[in-house]
Amino acid sequence: MVRVTTEDTDVEVVAEVVVSPEKRRKGLQFRKELAEGSGMLFVFDRQEVQSFWMKDTFIPLDMLFIAQDRTIVGIIHETKPLREQSLSVEVPSRFVLEVPGGFCRKRGIHRGQKVEFKL
Repeated sequence: MVRVTTEDTDVEVVAEVVVSPEKRRKGLQFRKELAEGSGMLFVFDRQEVQSFWMKDTFIPLDMLFIAQDRTIVGIIHETKPLREQSLSVEVPSRFVLEVPGGFCRKRGIHRGQKVEFKL
């Protein structure tokens, strides 16, 4: 469970946690849907600039880039499916949470907010 603290409320996301390099490479590729309130949390070994692409990913996503101190340092909204362009916020992060496209705007999630992980 991932909880994002917003000004108005806490937003919870049930997230698959991905730690291994193999699973991080696959991510949400080939999936046809991602339920509202669900996502995938990528955990990296160290904080650095992270890059993603949408190759073989069929659904638009919001990507939340989260620093080691659990602060959202950037968001890419509503990615375009099936693109090979590298996507990054050019700020070091240790975690990336992918949720359905449009989720962040609907829920008032933005850069600077805190994230809590409940395992």
